[in-house]
Amino acid sequence: MSFRQKHLLAIEGLAPPEINHLLDLAESYVLLNRSGKTQRDLLRGRTLINLFFEDSTRTRTSFELAGKRLGADVINMSVSTSSVNKGETLLDTAATLNAMHCDLLVVRHDQSG
Repeated sequence: MSFRQKHLLAIEGLAPPEINHLLDLAESYVLLNRSGKTQRDLLRGRTLINLFFEDSTRTRTSFELAGKRLGADVINMSVSTSSVNKGETLLDTAATLNAMHCDLLVVRHDQSG
């Protein structure tokens, strides 16, 4: 299925078939995870960057583990060790990450969007 949006911030804007497809995919990955099997080739050769402006061990670890189980190269970035501490804006950080051509970007920030 091809989605109209390139991001997922909320389900608003998704058509009912898109939401159902996401729920079906999620269920299949839950079953795969419970079986102890992995699907390491699904994201092989892809880079996932987790960028967290707020500390969240469970959320970061969940995305890191999911990425690794699907075969992605995972990079965890923390604001405490980034140039944001030196005054870099969120837009500057986004532009820098975009220039790195990562395939997937997970952002946790107190502002939506």
